[in-house]
Amino acid sequence: MTSAALAAVAALALAAPPPAAAAPGTGTAAVLQAAASPKPSPPRLPRDFRGKGRWIVRDLGITVPFTWEGRGGDSQMTAGGPQYPIWFTNLIHHGTLYTLTYKWPGLTEHPCSVIPGFDLDALNELLAKARFVGPETLRRTPQRKVNHWRVGVVLPELPPGNHPRLPLALGDVYVDENDRGTFWQVLQFGVQNLYDPALDEWLVMDTFEHRSGTVTLPRRCEPPR
Repeated sequence: MTSAALAAVAALALAAPPPAAAAPGTGTAAVLQAAASPKPSPPRLPRDFRGKGRWIVRDLGITVPFTWEGRGGDSQMTAGGPQYPIWFTNLIHHGTLYTLTYKWPGLTEHPCSVIPGFDLDALNELLAKARFVGPETLRRTPQRKVNHWRVGVVLPELPPGNHPRLPLALGDVYVDENDRGTFWQVLQFGVQNLYDPALDEWLVMDTFEHRSGTVTLPRRCEPPR
């Protein structure tokens, strides 16, 4: 979760599962079932939504409240708050990606990072290239049937072969098996998580509704007037 955070999923690559992680099917029957089933459509973040859950940084032993909301194509993630050890917000706002980290262990500078030219369409274009991992069950209460997808940005873009490559931003996305626009879990892994020593952070949603949320650009991110 830094200025290059994926969406704000954008949220996103596979590591050891956190509490309430996915439990993929195993065995010959599960493999045959997955092979026989048609591949579903890739994840697609909706224009309007609202959800609540938890942001988990496992290597730091930190779990904080988390909200993710969208309105009219803009969207905002907020983790923690002034009373928690971490507190940050990521936004897609009027075609620009913003990241503002108010609190993080060991962090002394708190600028608002701005990446212009990034909107909901750009995020969904990235998600459209995701690779289908398979159907899984999130063993939580309630249990949720999901489709597991993997998305990533690897630089430089080179053909197969012995070439140096950098996994800039990777992620695993778990969406409802009956609705690719309902996001239940995301793992971000890679350089975009530079503040975390293990480079991995989870978001786990408890609710996700297709109703307009609230998106507010922090004053610290507003251009000078």
